[in-house]
Amino acid sequence: MRTDLRDKVVLVTGASSGIGRATARAYAEEGARVALTYHTNAPGADETAAQVAAAGGKPLVVRYDLADPEAIRAAVDRVVAEWGGVDVLVANAVSWGDAIPRPGRERRPFEEVPVEDWREVLRTTVEAVYHTVQAVLPSMRGRPWGRIVALGAGLADVGMAGAGAYGAGKLGVYGLVRSLAWELGPDGILVNMVVPGQTLTDNVRRHMPPAALEQKARSVPSGRMSTPEDVAAAVVFLGSAANGNVNGETLRVTGGT
Repeated sequence: MRTDLRDKVVLVTGASSGIGRATARAYAEEGARVALTYHTNAPGADETAAQVAAAGGKPLVVRYDLADPEAIRAAVDRVVAEWGGVDVLVANAVSWGDAIPRPGRERRPFEEVPVEDWREVLRTTVEAVYHTVQAVLPSMRGRPWGRIVALGAGLADVGMAGAGAYGAGKLGVYGLVRSLAWELGPDGILVNMVVPGQTLTDNVRRHMPPAALEQKARSVPSGRMSTPEDVAAAVVFLGSAANGNVNGETLRVTGGT
């Protein structure tokens, strides 16, 4: 399977850990130049850059803020200035904020969710992707080939009490992917989405006890939870020349759930 990614410019947002880090590393293994973004975890981003270099790619670390359109554009402008454009965009970055209930923060009834919180979650999910794609497209359209892969969330399919804004935002990204597939396909730019299930990132391992992880694995038809590398492999396929004509589609990496 030929990916034809050597020396291609790949922008992976949110690559300081987890799925983003595994994706940056996977593109590096194909010989790509990988621009990787972070918001606050600079040491994590530096570690990812070191892994990209060790895997045979060329790294560029760029700060990026989902809530700040000017920072998003500045990040993309830096990549374009350094490397001339973007061939592949992986829109992975996510800001959890108060979007999902978790230990130490009780779920609020929907009628008590402040409109400011609702808007903040939508701003850092669907609007951030909007701003990033807009910033990337001028250079990508100038090349006869491009790929955009957005990361979705299984939560948007199954729902979760207390996570209405996050689910709405991720489904908004799905609608954007479908529309962009029609608009950008004629320019040789294919746009798709990858939806991970609950994935064995370092963060999940830290916050879920081993017994809970084992129970979760037993509930998955494949008998195990996905790893970040499983998700990254799907992203690299869709975001490379190996994907010849998959466009506007959603690939789920969930083990069958």
